[in-house]
Amino acid sequence: MSLPVELSSIFRSKQKSYKMVLVLAMIETWQETHDKMLELDDVARRFLTYYQYRETQNLVVDSPPPKVTNQWELMSIPQVKSLLETPIEALRSVVVKQSGGAFLTFADSVWSQGEELLSELQDYANRELDLYHSQLGSRQGFNFSLKESLDHILHTYHGAKSEPFANHPLGALFRRKLPEQLRSLPFVSEHIRIQGSVGKGNWAGVPWIALMDTRITKSTQYGEYVVYLFAEDMSAVYLTFNQGVTKPKTDLGKREGYAFLEQKVIELRESLDFEGFSTDENIHLTSAGLGRDYQVSTAAYKRYDASNIPSDDQLIADLEQLITTYKEYVDRKLHTDQVDDPEYPVETVEEIMDDEVVRERLDSIKTYIKHKGFAYPPGLIENFYLSLKTKPFVILAGVSGTGKTKLIKLFAEVMGATAQNGQFTLIPVRPDWSDPSDLIGYSDLSGKFRPGRVTEVLLEASQNPSKPYFICLDEMNLARVEHYFSDMLSILETQEWRDGRITTAPIIHGNSLVQAEDQAVYGNLSIPENVYLIGTVNMDETTHPFSKKVLDRANTIEFNDIFLAQFPDEDPGSELGPEPTSNQFLRSDYLQLVDAYHAESKALIMKTTDVLVQINRVLEEIQAHVGFRIRDAVCFYMLYNERFGLFSEEEAFDHQLLQKILPRIQGSSTSIRRVLLNLMRECVGSSFVVNDYMDDAALLFEGRKLSDLLSQAKYPLSARKIASMLRRLEEDGFTSYWLS
Repeated sequence: MSLPVELSSIFRSKQKSYKMVLVLAMIETWQETHDKMLELDDVARRFLTYYQYRETQNLVVDSPPPKVTNQWELMSIPQVKSLLETPIEALRSVVVKQSGGAFLTFADSVWSQGEELLSELQDYANRELDLYHSQLGSRQGFNFSLKESLDHILHTYHGAKSEPFANHPLGALFRRKLPEQLRSLPFVSEHIRIQGSVGKGNWAGVPWIALMDTRITKSTQYGEYVVYLFAEDMSAVYLTFNQGVTKPKTDLGKREGYAFLEQKVIELRESLDFEGFSTDENIHLTSAGLGRDYQVSTAAYKRYDASNIPSDDQLIADLEQLITTYKEYVDRKLHTDQVDDPEYPVETVEEIMDDEVVRERLDSIKTYIKHKGFAYPPGLIENFYLSLKTKPFVILAGVSGTGKTKLIKLFAEVMGATAQNGQFTLIPVRPDWSDPSDLIGYSDLSGKFRPGRVTEVLLEASQNPSKPYFICLDEMNLARVEHYFSDMLSILETQEWRDGRITTAPIIHGNSLVQAEDQAVYGNLSIPENVYLIGTVNMDETTHPFSKKVLDRANTIEFNDIFLAQFPDEDPGSELGPEPTSNQFLRSDYLQLVDAYHAESKALIMKTTDVLVQINRVLEEIQAHVGFRIRDAVCFYMLYNERFGLFSEEEAFDHQLLQKILPRIQGSSTSIRRVLLNLMRECVGSSFVVNDYMDDAALLFEGRKLSDLLSQAKYPLSARKIASMLRRLEEDGFTSYWLS
């Protein structure tokens, strides 16, 4: 039998082998005694015997707690029982204490499924243990030089800032390599989370590597932790005992937040032994911004000059000393119950996802959607992803019943965003909406602010920046989009980088609210970087067309290809489950072209722009030519596609021509015909003679003429759509992207 979900992931998070060995010791004790009540002493004895055997046989094994002893042979049963408190707590969903902790037993949900389940659980623990020891052996046999890593960062970071941010080796060094190396140090406990950052989307002025005890903080935005801080001018790196600044500043304001941090520094310096570390105000990182925040919040530091980095032995000794002091502080804080664990977001480790990770994630999304019984045209999921990555506003258009809303729901669901957890919100648009109040909210006659559904989502998303939030405006053109959605569109255009995050102007200004309570909650609320707006539209006599203001700001993906003969797999195999995904998977890396304009990207940007210039010459005749906003969006789409390798360059531009250019064209004049024919020439090549069809575009549809053109087209999707628009123009005397 297969393990239930609640058991199949109990070893997913592990820094030591203790959880696996504890479960094995419990099962073996039960197999010997046949008693469900397992004496803790017996379990502890088996647990210790396992480690002592591996130690005497010179097998790979975890070291015992360094504060207790350096050999398992010297461990006592009372010490082991104390050690077991942590894995017992970690396994509390399946391991239960009885009689004040003198006995252990499995949860009723485990016993109720019989011996077969216990046997499967035993096999699972053994497999995980073998895998863990294999990885531990690799780590123990791996030596690294902290000195070389610090030297490398200090001497290359300045040069790296003039290079593309995405997939830079320094990012990998901060995010993965150094944390993995520091994790292998024997004094770094299983409670320590190690995270490095060189910025999010743009290079940070002060990059850092933090070591946080997750029992008192899960983020560098609050609480206390140890952190390496690199001076902005790369003249030095500081090993510091520090505290998070974001939450105090957010809760108290900048002035009071700084006062709180400075008082905390005084308390830390008075209560902890920082021998050998400086406890003055002479840490010099930068004069403003986040660097200034770190200077205010630093309790102790040791400076290493770039020209004189100490030996590895000295660096490791300093880190161990500060980690020991940090552990004493954490133990004291836990003992006195002075732990504040606010519902603050755990920061995502990746500043930007690796290319291969993105491709693998998209493959799993497609597989999940297929297993749910839905079939979409090839490339649609990739196109949808690139469109959201380019700008967090996408329109899905097409025939009713083609699965537009379902695509949004499933795409969100596979990333862990559901209606139940508030990360997916479906808002049916009403025909009588004429202003933003139904989405944003309004103040009633008493002055009380009544938030709209979008405001509620924005507020929750702003409190969970690492999670993506999806808003689906269903049938968004039942009302005039420009009337009820114009505020959102305008605010989206104010996106800018601020302290490594994308921010916007407020959607609700604090001074527009009457009551102080509302000002505290909703005042100056903006659109967070983790909110994605997707509208579905059907074009018929009950709906309204879109203005260029809307079309300029969105990628419009058309759903008109319907494959009725596609059916769900009779045996789809093992069904994939949703996998919570960081917002970094979707968040834009570029806001303006300057963010993306580097030596490696310059050629593609210039090539794409050259094609757009040629298309603009065609569009000028009907005043439909595009501006910088569309130029930038198309370039971003092309750059993301090149990075992730999802389409060929021509296929990617075909999507952009179809989604950003053609929706702007509508009319009944001869100029419209000429523009469409000239665009057809751009799609199929110079062999296409525009004048042959100016008098009668119906000639295009004779025999195999159109199919032959499409078979040789450089941009076949756009060519097919242009042909459809031309046919509509010939038959009805009017054409539009939306009516064809």
